[in-house]
Amino acid sequence: MKALCYIGVNKLNVESVKDPEILNPQDVIIKVIYSSVCGSDLHYLHGYVVSMKEGDILGHEFTGQVMEVGSGVKTLKRGDRVVVAPNIGCGECFYCQEEEWSLCDNSNHKGNLQEKITGYPTGAFFGCSHLFGGYAGSHAEYIRVSYADHGCFKIPEELSYEQGLFASDAAPTGYMAADMAVMPGDVVAVWGVGAVGQMAIAGAWLKGASKVICIDKYKFRPNITRAYQKRGA
Repeated sequence: MKALCYIGVNKLNVESVKDPEILNPQDVIIKVIYSSVCGSDLHYLHGYVVSMKEGDILGHEFTGQVMEVGSGVKTLKRGDRVVVAPNIGCGECFYCQEEEWSLCDNSNHKGNLQEKITGYPTGAFFGCSHLFGGYAGSHAEYIRVSYADHGCFKIPEELSYEQGLFASDAAPTGYMAADMAVMPGDVVAVWGVGAVGQMAIAGAWLKGASKVICIDKYKFRPNITRAYQKRGA
């Protein structure tokens, strides 16, 4: 298959790589339909995150179709259309049971690398360097998804793959910020109104903000959010 691979700092290339395979009973193989570029991808590309290796596949926001299903997967079947969370959680450990999926004790088999830097490990993430498990990312034709019952979510029939893509990373990230910060009636300022910022704006309205102020160094971006402002007025 073809995949977008890290070659070195500020160097990427489309390479021919081996197709992913089922390695564990809880795996699925997904044909990637949409894979979005996240701002975090730039951190890896620019060399700000250690432990990237030549040939690593980037990408962690994606939708796709289930092509192969491991024997232990209970909720998915071949042909299902899914959106996938960027973080990988086993569903069984203490943190997953508390719905703190990004702290999963079992998904990051290279957590010892993190402990040397931060003092503790997190769970694994797709396409986010070997500090976060070394899992291949979604900027590829196919991807292996571990613990698929807990990280893959079926896209409703009335929604397209593209519409479902926002539920992978951008919408949950923006909404979480609003959920943690906004009370009904608050006047809210959002710094940076790219994809996640726009989701934060929508989340602020949902949480009952009385006014949302958009701030961005790019003049065209606040114009994109004008519809949100009108809705909240």
